[in-house]
Amino acid sequence: MSDYLFEEFEGVSAASWKQKIQVDLKGADYNETLLWKTDEGITVKPFYTKEDRTNKKITFGNKGFNICQTIVINNETEANKDAIDALNRGANSIEFIALTPFNIDNLLKDIDSNNKLLYFNFKFLDADFIEKLSKHLINIKHYFNIDIVGNLVKTGNWFYNLKEDHAQLEKITALSNSSICVNAIVYQNAGANMPQQLAYTLAHANEYLNHFGKEIAEKIYFNFAVGSNYFFEIAKLRAFRILWATLLKEYGIENTEAHIFAQPSLRNKTLYDYNVNMLRTTSESMSAILGGANTISNVSYDEIFHKPNEFGKRISRNQLLILQQESELAAAQNIADGTYYIESITEQIAQKALDIFKQIENAGGFLAQLKEGVIQRKIKDSADKEQAKFNNGEITLLGTNKIQNDKDRMKDDLEIFPFIIPRDEKTLIKPIIPQRLAEKLEQERIENE
Repeated sequence: MSDYLFEEFEGVSAASWKQKIQVDLKGADYNETLLWKTDEGITVKPFYTKEDRTNKKITFGNKGFNICQTIVINNETEANKDAIDALNRGANSIEFIALTPFNIDNLLKDIDSNNKLLYFNFKFLDADFIEKLSKHLINIKHYFNIDIVGNLVKTGNWFYNLKEDHAQLEKITALSNSSICVNAIVYQNAGANMPQQLAYTLAHANEYLNHFGKEIAEKIYFNFAVGSNYFFEIAKLRAFRILWATLLKEYGIENTEAHIFAQPSLRNKTLYDYNVNMLRTTSESMSAILGGANTISNVSYDEIFHKPNEFGKRISRNQLLILQQESELAAAQNIADGTYYIESITEQIAQKALDIFKQIENAGGFLAQLKEGVIQRKIKDSADKEQAKFNNGEITLLGTNKIQNDKDRMKDDLEIFPFIIPRDEKTLIKPIIPQRLAEKLEQERIENE
């Protein structure tokens, strides 16, 4: 195609744009008037040009993303049936959440392993059981979600104790090529800001590298929650890939890419006007896709107050299928490459996360900071700021703190308890507890129904 039309116009530099804007402001300060700074210190400008490109190369694995259905194993036969149904209806991966050891044959019966991916999210630690499971998975691509540090973060305790947990994990890592998951979901759902989420995830992973050595890097993958700040969440996942590659280079490791399992956050999900949750999870799933997540497990619109049900699972799965097949996002990992705005905030988020990570390491590392309560305090400070913004209306959740439907009734529709349950057991450290923004307001509305 001829370039003659474009040759008619001169290029405009960023300085020229800024000069023109400054004239239009009629004396108002450009920085104070038009630059927006987030709570974590990310600067957003009113316009971007090619001068904002960072040219950071972000590499991804196979093109496309896996559509995952998450299934809790309460009954092996029922979980097996649900998995087969999900795989027949569009999912190509399954995440089994295992609360206790289970009957392996019953769970895996007749599951087609061809081009399928299985994740096992263990809420217990048992190397002997996992050895048995591994023998059934020789020809099935799989990932084991075992996170002894993450269990300490969430519960305040090790599964057994520090020494035994690491001994069990060492046995497990010898059995599987993908056996450690760094569960970063808890940081987002508890209210950590984006640089904190990435820094804590990196420091969390670094504990495993420090203990087991650099050889363990290829056996680590990551589980992220994605919130509603659309472009920033895209940038967050991209920034983490840069950070992980940067950390591994310090260990002399090249070409080991982060495998990212993502799901929508629960922090902004609501009881009232709950159908809006479908809009939230659609946006969040899009961020995960464009941010380059390898696998996405959507959450259903009624996740926080209903037991798992066929309708909710079908809708959540179909949201991903529509994005993949009808919105033509089947292979969209690199779609943000060259996007001036996203590249700029990716760079800023990564740099601020790296600064926090260095502070943690200089102070003795992630476990030391957890034991001292530093990580918990930092997350609480961030969460309190976000909660205050929600309470005064600066953060809007439609149908909850804005445009409420006074006829909405939820008291008799709660199949599971949707609020924080106080815990009084003895713990080694203060656990990091996820909390939804709308909880206090929803409790007040339920009391007044």
